[in-house]
Amino acid sequence: MTELTTNRELSALLHLLDEPDENAFGQIEEKIFTFGREAIPLLEKTGEESLDGLVQERVGRIIRKIRSESSDMELETWIKTGSSDLLKGIILITRTQFPDLDIEDINIRIEQLKMDAWLELNENLTALENVKVLNHILFQVHHFEGNRVEPYAPDNLFIHTLLDSRKGSPLSLGMLYIIIAQKLNIPVFGVNLPQHFILAYASELGMTLPETEDILFYIDPFNKGSVFTRREIELFVRQLKIKPDPAFFSPCSNIDIIKRMINNLIFSYSQAGNQEKAEEFHRLLKIFTPEDDTLNG
Repeated sequence: MTELTTNRELSALLHLLDEPDENAFGQIEEKIFTFGREAIPLLEKTGEESLDGLVQERVGRIIRKIRSESSDMELETWIKTGSSDLLKGIILITRTQFPDLDIEDINIRIEQLKMDAWLELNENLTALENVKVLNHILFQVHHFEGNRVEPYAPDNLFIHTLLDSRKGSPLSLGMLYIIIAQKLNIPVFGVNLPQHFILAYASELGMTLPETEDILFYIDPFNKGSVFTRREIELFVRQLKIKPDPAFFSPCSNIDIIKRMINNLIFSYSQAGNQEKAEEFHRLLKIFTPEDDTLNG
């Protein structure tokens, strides 16, 4: 089907959005859904031009459902195809709330951060020296920092708001750190420590996650990339009065990171009293294999 034919067929369906019979409209609605995201621009135009309250309500409902189902499918595909691209996973979650997200702009800004660090790196640097360069670029040159005033604000977690404000949570700053580091072949991974997401620097960057014994040291992105040891994690866990778990010291997968992002958004929106948004993310969480996901930070 050509683009012209598609537009004609869609336009014809949109002219029927004022159909008074709900059963007949249900069939029209289902046909519009088959066009997916391609239908959204024409739907938006129809909603803007119509003075009919029923048409506007139906347009809004159809657009929300198309975006929701499309987001679900894209996230499922990301999971099933290996989830190797952490940035893509973050963008997919961000776009559920900001459908007009400028992905090209985000990629350009991420690439600029990478290039700024690359200019300071060389093959002779030690692991600690690599971290010193990354810390300098992210926290001193570009002034990223932890948001200590509103630590639970949802905006701390979305990639574009992080890049705009330069303020984030332990998780969002950690995700940005991982993305930049791995683009530079620096073996930095996330660690699912309760209440405070941290990073691990491994002995090498491979196709699989490194083992705990391959960890050289840990990094706290919320504290300007400070470096610490396993012993300090043990003390932190003891202060939380929770049972130690090997996962608190081991690198976690990108899927684990994105699940944590979703859980943190559920917590953030719940804290803000926005249960409708919280439920949206509860629905997204069901796409993953059910597990106990209660970590924050």
